[in-house]
Amino acid sequence: MTTSSKGGYKLCSLLFDTTKDYDANLQTLLDLVNQVAKKSLIVAPEVCLTGFDYENYDKAVAFSDVANEELKKASHGKIIILTMLERSGDEIFNFAKIFHNGEVVYKRAKARLFRFGNEHKYMSQGSDEELKIVEVEGIKIGVLICFELRFKEFWQKLEGCDVIAVPSWWGVLRTGHFKALTHSLAIINQCYVVASDSQNKDCTKMSGIIRPHGEDERNENRACLEVLYDEKEIISMRKYMDVGIG
Repeated sequence: MTTSSKGGYKLCSLLFDTTKDYDANLQTLLDLVNQVAKKSLIVAPEVCLTGFDYENYDKAVAFSDVANEELKKASHGKIIILTMLERSGDEIFNFAKIFHNGEVVYKRAKARLFRFGNEHKYMSQGSDEELKIVEVEGIKIGVLICFELRFKEFWQKLEGCDVIAVPSWWGVLRTGHFKALTHSLAIINQCYVVASDSQNKDCTKMSGIIRPHGEDERNENRACLEVLYDEKEIISMRKYMDVGIG
């Protein structure tokens, strides 16, 4: 999908708690989405609607049906990126989704499960082949889901992106890793990185936006951090420090 309307877009990283009340979580997300202007690219934390609620797993997976319809409605004039647990055939996956103008324009399953958190016991792993750059409103977007951030081959697959979204549920004990990796990803790929981590107590709370030149701004206590998307920053960085990214 390619149009000429990418000028004036804003990038938004979200930071909020995920509770046991799925409907409340969805309403929190929708309220934040509705607060930002049209022409915004919004990234929410990994599984922000349900968390990894394995005790109520069937309920958590079924909630994707409700969430999908509400997010489609909310995505008119906006780009919304998040992940949700969802069934496909006889298997359950953690799907990254990009919603735009009432549709899901991209969907893929998490390709690197966090075995330390027992994800492999509850869901199936997606294919590396599904990790692609997708163009929405003239912006080339890639998505890395939490633990996938640690795999350098994925960084290379997303070379040429304008924006890499990183929806995460990243452990607080490895806060320094999350900051370093998201910062380095922006510098190596010379693009914007919009990282969104949960505000839950066991997570880093280090949502933020890193620019192509390496300027790093974190949400801190802001539920929504907004940064103006400027394609010229990407072009100038790739000319200034030419490492062969087109």
